[in-house]
Amino acid sequence: MFNDIGPLELVTLVVLAVLVFGPDKLPKMIQDVTRTIRKIREFSESAKADIRDELGPEFKDFEFEDLNPKTFLRKQLDNDELGLKEIRNGFDLKKEMAEVTDVVHSRESDSSASVNGSAGGSVDMTKKPEKADPDERPPYDADAT
Repeated sequence: MFNDIGPLELVTLVVLAVLVFGPDKLPKMIQDVTRTIRKIREFSESAKADIRDELGPEFKDFEFEDLNPKTFLRKQLDNDELGLKEIRNGFDLKKEMAEVTDVVHSRESDSSASVNGSAGGSVDMTKKPEKADPDERPPYDADAT
């Protein structure tokens, strides 16, 4: 629960609690807090037991932690029925990326040679001014307005 609290932060909280509640009231306050936490846990466990009883025997393996999407997905992906471990182990990302880069670099060198050599079938993408009639209006472009 408090995995991310360091020792310095814990000492700071203790000193702050002593200053706020005083050394004489602090033990009673700690007892009250622990009693309240214990009651909340008991209430939670009894509610979980009641829900499991109401769901019936077909949900005997139901865990409330499965309602968390991360836990549910982790549990389903670790399930060996789908064969996902073999798929995951068979997929080599470095190999796939190397193949993709080889394909991209070979196409890039081929396309640069065809552009420089003006091979047939290539399209000239540079804008060249067209000679238009002085009376002709330019075409309307709705995106430009």
